[in-house]
Amino acid sequence: MKVWKYAAAFVGGVLVTAAVAGGVIALNESSDNGNNSAVSATETAGSDTVSQAAQTDGECMTAADIYEEVRPSVVQIGVSSSTDTPFGQQESSGTGSGIVLDDEGHILTNNHVAGAANTIDVRFSDGDVVTATLVSTDPANDLAVIKVDPADHDLSPATLGDSSELRVGDLVLALGSPFQLEGTLTQGIVSALDRTYATGNGTRPIRNMIQTDAPINPGNSGGPLLNCQGEVVGINTLLENPTGDAVNVGIAFAVSVNTATSEMDELLSGDPISHPWLGIAGADVTPSLADELDLTVDEGAYITLVTNGGPADDAGLVPAAASDSQLAGDVPPSGGDVIIEVDGEAVSGIDELATYLAEQKSAGDAVELTVIRDGEEITITATLAEWPD
Repeated sequence: MKVWKYAAAFVGGVLVTAAVAGGVIALNESSDNGNNSAVSATETAGSDTVSQAAQTDGECMTAADIYEEVRPSVVQIGVSSSTDTPFGQQESSGTGSGIVLDDEGHILTNNHVAGAANTIDVRFSDGDVVTATLVSTDPANDLAVIKVDPADHDLSPATLGDSSELRVGDLVLALGSPFQLEGTLTQGIVSALDRTYATGNGTRPIRNMIQTDAPINPGNSGGPLLNCQGEVVGINTLLENPTGDAVNVGIAFAVSVNTATSEMDELLSGDPISHPWLGIAGADVTPSLADELDLTVDEGAYITLVTNGGPADDAGLVPAAASDSQLAGDVPPSGGDVIIEVDGEAVSGIDELATYLAEQKSAGDAVELTVIRDGEEITITATLAEWPD
């Protein structure tokens, strides 16, 4: 079973798609309790020179120059929280990282770093520690914005880049506070783009994530993934953790900076962030699946589950029905609707449908779905809802 660990030291559309083949995504909670004053290290991985071979635009800087330029824009975040239990209140604390956004004191981080915190302290690169407040959260994309009083510290905002310009093989750097080692720089490459992962069963998948082999560990969460021009292209979030131990195996994931910038107005203002919900689960139609289920199309989103009372249920979409042998896993369930178009646009699979809804639609919008049911093409209109908590 694959186990995923948030890259932090504190862990507080479409319903669900298969995030990894043959595995269940889970998250282990982790809390670092070291003394930050005892360890303050700066590390650089690999050569100080970042090659320009993997970059097509712009002039690359050395890793040392990037560190010097960006370091004042990256902070360590210390949090504490309390949880009511049958035995009284349980206190917990931990650390993560953050990115200074502007001169007004806004700092971008992960929701799992600061979203549930009762108190938030921010440590700057010069050692100053100031108190921050929570401005907004988007748990669905694991993003949060906190704010410090700009009068408390001179601020050095980071430069946000464009993650759509990344290519597999581009060199990237991660800057943050793994294991409370404040101000640590590591280096790697973009291993893959457009990854989609759900952080648990029934949760909204995070889309357009950047996969990297830059060493990222608990405490890096919320810190920047940088291109070789020193621009923020991602927010470091989680790492693959096969054993459940806090160990890096060279597969880490960052929320793309474009996901953050697309909702930056809401994040800075504290306005609610809406994510549309159709209320289905499904699978990609492939030629082999089409043959096995005797489908009349070899592309589309095959519906395997419809949430009771959800938008898809209200619209009359039909999920696959499973016999005893199908429930045992011998053959896939049959008889489900196949969505082949949404608003007149062809849909090749479940993820393409989910991406369209997430990027083009809002809760309350109506969508026109072209569906294959029992070999016949029909049109169904569904009104999207807000993604449920």
